[in-house]
Formats: sequence, C-alpha cells, structure tokens
Amino acid sequence: MTEPNRADLGKDPTRVSRMFDQVAARYDLTNIAMTFGLDGLWRRATTRAVAPEPGERILDLAAGTCRSSASLARRGAHVVAADFSPGMLAEGRRRFGDVRNLEFVQADATDLPFEDDSFDAVTMSYGLRNVNQPRQALAELLRVTKPGGRLVINEFSTPPNPVFRELYRFYNDRVLPRVARVVGSNGDAYDYLNESIRAWPDQQTLAGWIREDGWTDVAYRNLTFGIVALHRARKPAPSA
Repeated sequence: MTEPNRADLGKDPTRVSRMFDQVAARYDLTNIAMTFGLDGLWRRATTRAVAPEPGERILDLAAGTCRSSASLARRGAHVVAADFSPGMLAEGRRRFGDVRNLEFVQADATDLPFEDDSFDAVTMSYGLRNVNQPRQALAELLRVTKPGGRLVINEFSTPPNPVFRELYRFYNDRVLPRVARVVGSNGDAYDYLNESIRAWPDQQTLAGWIREDGWTDVAYRNLTFGIVALHRARKPAPSA
C-alpha cells in the first residue's frame, strides 16, 4: 500500500505533485462533499468569466481532473489542460479524453513549456496557492498570453464579514478534515488544504500582485461570501 503523502507550506513541487497524484481518483467526489456542491457553481462562474469563443486557444493551468477544461472546450475553444500532477492528468484523460479540442500537457506553472503570446485566455482555479513561487506563475501566465488576452483566477480567499469568517474557519478546522477522511483517499492532504487557505493572502493582496506583475484592468468579485474570489485581468495591448 502506498504511504500517504502530505505537502506542507514549503510547497515543495515534488511533494505537492505526489500528494495530488494520490487524491486524483476521488478528488472531485471529495470536493463536492466538502463544499456541499458549491464547487460546481464556482466552476460555472469561472467558465462564464473566461467567456471562451470558438477558435480561441485557452490555457487551463492547474487543470486537475480537467472538468473545467472540458467545459471550456465544449464551448468551441481549443483548450490546453495543464497540470504538474501526472496522476491528475491521467484521471482527466480517462474521463475527458474524447472531448474535441482538448489536449493534456504536464507543466510547471513557474516554467511553462509554451511560447510567448500563445493563448487568447489563461485561467487557473485553486492552484495558484499551491505554487511555491506564485508571483513567478503570474509572470509566466502573462508571458504566454497574447496582448489584450484575458486572465481569470479563481482561488480560495478571505470572507470579509468577520462573523462568517469565523464560522468558515471553524468549518475548515473541525468539519472539513472529518469529511475528507470519510470521503477522500488521503485525509492528510486536506489538512494541508486548510493550512494553505489560512496562509494565503486576501483578495486585495492577490489583486495587487496581479497588477504589479504587469496585468491591467484588474478586478475581482467574491463568490459565496468570499470563500473564493474570482479575479480577472488583461494583458496590455501594444501602444499604437
């Protein structure tokens, strides 16, 4: 039996990748259980924000089991589902390998294997906080996006209401680990999930990073009282 792998806030890429390899088979089921189905609403909001058009080329980074990638591809865009976990990508291929215009690429978010100005839009859901150099990942996303192209990042965040924030933290500390151990394949991995959410900066800080790293038209909106936040931006177009 494989020894359960648990990442920590050092976010060593090898350990994080192995952790996601181990949870891949039951990853979606666990997320549905832990979020009471809200993950589906958040995923649909992300697809609407990306607004894929037929013929566009879109990068879905940290694609996981590729549910969002498949949703984007079914809108007619050519989608590259990229993740650094081979186990996640294998699960994505198993489920969605027959979806047209969808390809699968193993990739490191801090050193993407794509040429400059390759994509009309880039998106990343719940993956940026797992990268040990998130600012480098934002810079790489900027590099591979076409001038005028779109960025959409959906990430766990900080509920602004203090009462709801404390209820949410109680759920993460006391309830989420128990649900993960009943439903998931590696309960320890979800202890890391809770730690990474607590340590992650709030909405305003992430928006500031995106702006400082060269994106324009930076904005965000909270989903489900700020449990997650949907960030959007554009790569500057060349001056006339």
